[in-house]
Amino acid sequence: MVAGAFPLAKLLTLGARQLSRPLAARIKAGARASPFFRAYICLPPAQLYHWVEMRAKMRLMGFRGAAVKPLNEEAAAELGAELLGEAIVFGVGGLCLYLEYARQAGQARRREDEQAAALREVGERLERLREELDAMAARLPPGHAPGHAPAGSSRAPAPAAGHAPGAEGAGSGHTPAGAGHAPAGAGH
Repeated sequence: MVAGAFPLAKLLTLGARQLSRPLAARIKAGARASPFFRAYICLPPAQLYHWVEMRAKMRLMGFRGAAVKPLNEEAAAELGAELLGEAIVFGVGGLCLYLEYARQAGQARRREDEQAAALREVGERLERLREELDAMAARLPPGHAPGHAPAGSSRAPAPAAGHAPGAEGAGSGHTPAGAGHAPAGAGH
């Protein structure tokens, strides 16, 4: 099994999202039971949600100036508890997404830093090699350029045994053309 194929962070994210549902249900139950939580945490968002929803529905049906009747306290407390539970689930999901994004951004940043360090190292090594090459070139006798033959010498191979000087390509073992031969087209 590959260790990097299923990172622990993703497993923890999934676990947090799954645990948020029972936590939201527990908070909803507490919101229904507590008068303070009910009056100040659940009712205002529920009434606002109901008002926005009803206004949107009325506009879609063509009623423009109709007043929206508020929900009764029991229905508003129930709706507020549901909204709170969903907000918790979505909040935990959003937090998990943000943490995963931050984790992957950190990994990408580390990778870029490692690549930049490797590139700097290669550049420094190239510079050291250039300095070594310059030092070696400075130690050569005058007239010797790096990569070139010394002045006055040719790179042509020495003639093979049995060849006359200057007869490369004129034929093996022959003297240069014209020496000891009759001119072309004469006398035969």
